[in-house]
Amino acid sequence: MTERSDEVLKRADKAFQVYRTVSPQKRAELLYAIAEQIDQRGDELITIAGEETCLPEARLKNERGRTTNQLRAFAKLLEAGDWVQATIDTGDPERKPAPKPDLRKMLFPVGPVIVFGASNFPLAFSTAGGDTASALASGCTVVVKSHPAHPKTSTVVAGAIRAALKHCGLGEDIFQEVTDTSIEAGQQLVKHPLTKAVAFTGSFTGGKALFDLANQREEPIPVFAEMGSINPVVLLPGAIRDNKNLPATLAASVVLGVGQFCTNPGLLIAVDTEGFASFLHKLSVEVAQAVPGNMLHTGIAANYKHKRAEALKQKGVMRLTEAKVEATERLGAPALALVNARDFIASTVLKEEVFGPYSLIVKCEDETELRQVIESLQGQLTATVFGSPEELPEYKACIDSLHVRCGRLIFNGVPTGVEVTKAMQHGGPFPASTDSRFTSVGTDAIYRFVRPVCYQDFPEQFLPPQLKNNNELNILRCVNGTWTRNAVETFNLQQA
Repeated sequence: MTERSDEVLKRADKAFQVYRTVSPQKRAELLYAIAEQIDQRGDELITIAGEETCLPEARLKNERGRTTNQLRAFAKLLEAGDWVQATIDTGDPERKPAPKPDLRKMLFPVGPVIVFGASNFPLAFSTAGGDTASALASGCTVVVKSHPAHPKTSTVVAGAIRAALKHCGLGEDIFQEVTDTSIEAGQQLVKHPLTKAVAFTGSFTGGKALFDLANQREEPIPVFAEMGSINPVVLLPGAIRDNKNLPATLAASVVLGVGQFCTNPGLLIAVDTEGFASFLHKLSVEVAQAVPGNMLHTGIAANYKHKRAEALKQKGVMRLTEAKVEATERLGAPALALVNARDFIASTVLKEEVFGPYSLIVKCEDETELRQVIESLQGQLTATVFGSPEELPEYKACIDSLHVRCGRLIFNGVPTGVEVTKAMQHGGPFPASTDSRFTSVGTDAIYRFVRPVCYQDFPEQFLPPQLKNNNELNILRCVNGTWTRNAVETFNLQQA
């Protein structure tokens, strides 16, 4: 254990012992203040992030809006109060043959959380992104390991968080930033006995390594790793035949942001039916017209080119777009390929994510082969079906197979573009994520960093405010065997 990581976690744990007792209203004040401080960085933050990531100004401004909006959404969640799931089951000392105990349960923060910043979202999934926002909202302290691809951006945002803590009169160690870019630094943070949870967005290799490390500890801890997927898109005959805009719609999703989204549609599956050849031609033209763009950093670009080359040389794979010259190390040219169902099912390489503007079309002979392709897939973040409602009964088995393999099932829409809302599920069966019960997007992300505690027969003066009898929050309450829920004002989340 390095001296630096030990010091950081001891400070985080000491701060947690105080922060865990801070009122929800005070934590909401902090989240509002962080959002305000980020907004105050203005064009300086956008310029720095653009220089480090090559992301366009419009994209970064939109991402900043998403970042601050989700901070404010968690603040509103805290103000509403019902997220703690307070439940009161009153006792009955006269019950026979044995008295019934008084039971009261709610959620509490787990402790210091390690957040690994993501490369493809330098604002919304990094230093003050959804992981940090949800952990701070829950009452946990946060240690962020900033991503080496945008260190200056991380430093500016970390400064905004520290300024917000000072403005709110809260301890500076509630949030700490670790700028050591080594793998060893991340490993030490995960292995430290005071660490209670880990949040990660990135590659399967990185996420699985952290997951394994956490489970080798004397006290295993949860690692909430979102590790990407190929996001299968099933194209039913009706969509290929009737949806004239489908090629342009899919191509735009494939090349969006130079393909650097974990929800990029990397796999298109269709039955060779009427209009399929024409669809292939139009889609190929649309993808071929896309201009190669600069990727986030040279490492991602090199990995994209390597994985793309490996996929294209697999048995039966035919490239549908001509190779474009990538004049610089950072450029990533889009590519589209075709393979038959039998060769796809037999290949493990073709089922791996190619992170970039690439998609593979699998041509199936019939509905049975389409289902076999789906059944050969592992867990995914998303799965999409394009078609007409009238076709769905005929393909029910295929849709059911998609359902058990994804966290978000989409009809007639592309998977890119993740709405930040309570109803969103961003996570899926392994290997898309390490725990498909939780989401990393939306206010339900807070449930990753809490645990339930039940109080039995405790004097009311020693109970948390949320579990006292006079509490006006939205509480599930049982009196004499009848369960009721008292209402509170609801609120709507504003999305970026």
